[in-house]
Amino acid sequence: MEDQLHKIRHSLSHIMASVIRAKYPAVKLGIGPVIDNGFYYDLDFSGGAAPTSDDFIEIQKAMRKIVAEKQDFVREEITPAAAKELFKDEPYKLILIDELEKKGEMITTYRNGNFVDLCAGPHVANTSEIKQDAFKISRLAGAYWKGDEKNKMLTRIYGLAFESKPALEAYEHQQEEAKKRDHRKIGKEMKLFTLSELVGAGLPLLQPNGMIIREAIEDYLWELHKRNGYSRVWTPHITKKNLYETSGHAAKFGEELFRVTGGDEEFYMKPMNCPHHMQIFCDNQFSYRDMPVRYFEPATVYRYEKAGQLSGLARVRAITQDDGHLFCRVAQIGQEVSTIVGIIKKFYTTMKMMDGYWVRLSVRGEDRSKYIGSDEAWAKAEAALEDAAKENQLNYKRGEGEAAFYGPKLDFMFNDAIGREWQLATIQCDFNLPERFDLAFTNEKSERERPVVIHRAIAGSLERFMGMFIEHVSGSFPVWMAPTQIKIIPVRENHNEFAKKISDELKSLDVRVDFDDSDEGMGKKIRGGKTGKVPYMLVIGDEEMNSGVLTLEVRDTGAREKIGLDDLKAKLQKEIKERV
Repeated sequence: MEDQLHKIRHSLSHIMASVIRAKYPAVKLGIGPVIDNGFYYDLDFSGGAAPTSDDFIEIQKAMRKIVAEKQDFVREEITPAAAKELFKDEPYKLILIDELEKKGEMITTYRNGNFVDLCAGPHVANTSEIKQDAFKISRLAGAYWKGDEKNKMLTRIYGLAFESKPALEAYEHQQEEAKKRDHRKIGKEMKLFTLSELVGAGLPLLQPNGMIIREAIEDYLWELHKRNGYSRVWTPHITKKNLYETSGHAAKFGEELFRVTGGDEEFYMKPMNCPHHMQIFCDNQFSYRDMPVRYFEPATVYRYEKAGQLSGLARVRAITQDDGHLFCRVAQIGQEVSTIVGIIKKFYTTMKMMDGYWVRLSVRGEDRSKYIGSDEAWAKAEAALEDAAKENQLNYKRGEGEAAFYGPKLDFMFNDAIGREWQLATIQCDFNLPERFDLAFTNEKSERERPVVIHRAIAGSLERFMGMFIEHVSGSFPVWMAPTQIKIIPVRENHNEFAKKISDELKSLDVRVDFDDSDEGMGKKIRGGKTGKVPYMLVIGDEEMNSGVLTLEVRDTGAREKIGLDDLKAKLQKEIKERV
């Protein structure tokens, strides 16, 4: 169905363009590709009137009429000269034709009804394959031609398209739910992070509540790595530019690099931790007996992301990676990957995100000139990753030609609570950096042997993971991560002393307690706990003081449980320690 859905979406982009061309004759056509929830078309309305969101219903109605006409999509191969004549009044199409001609690539068009577009396809054979109630125009946006801000700004019209009406409705419901769960909204309500214009776009500040969550995640990640033989390291935030010239990152990241000067020296803010970890390895005399060597560092790196792409914690310029690099022999790749997979499974099981996950195994394509490293090493690395995927019973798919130039990789895809897919954890084999930095250890024959580097990240960017997880749990954090784990509310002033004693005893066990003895009314205090999504609340009144039996209100179930103080202590300690 995936290939068919792609054809449906692509065909709808043409149908929408044909409707807009008929309604706005002065429009100039850009491109109309498929995206993961539908399609869009980039259009230049500078020569006349332009549509607004008020016109969407009329456009959709006209599109459905075309679909009902059962029009064929007819493909034709044409010469560059014929293409230029056909699209002589379409400046953006002429640019594309010139590019195709220079590359020596075939030029094709697709016709449906009276509308012809320059396109490589594919499309449905006939519009009868499209359900009339399974698509809609969704929004307008601005977009630079070819994504280059030096080019003209065009109007981008987006459409949603699915295989059926229920699928479209399910997606729209998911989007409504996503708005409620937006981490920017919840982050503001729960005082998790601050975005300051004075500090700068893409540079979020964590408030105390947000820092508790981040530390809980970071501590858990370190616990999982420490027990699996990793050593923690630290590297500075700036470096001489020579380091990134040697690693190749200076050329790769280009304008994304932040440059810093000190006196007459020039530095970069680090965009990656890998080259620094190579230097730590270089400064040691390792033998084969020391391998593998494993480093872990939750370090902040900096990249100049365009302002229009920044979004809360999801896309930032200060990116904290739960970064790890291990150096091993090719024969050790399989075991090391299995260890990392175990860490990933444990972490995401705790986060309740293992249902429906899948893994992309990215391997080399047919053109071997794009990749570095020997065929033998690549074959062993790809086999080791695939064997590890099989041994660990991972739900994986091979991605031919999707490997990085420096080695194959496993990318883990997880679904959140409302079904959105996130690429989070990754395991990558690297033959490039060991070569660039001339890394070596001494083997059994007292010869220099080149190690393989395995890059791995479990959460990826901590900022992005936090943003995703806020939305995954809709701000209702598990007890071990919640900024406030229990709220204690005395009914009247004469209950304060007893309630304070309970609060102090729980705090002595490192439980995060909000003891609310303010003058606010009971209703407001309870609402505050619910708004703050506190996992547990205790209301202390005469009955609790006289009997010693407490009434625990549970956020996740709405239940009220009778419990003694000792049992409450044991319950909280267990849930925190075991990360229930």
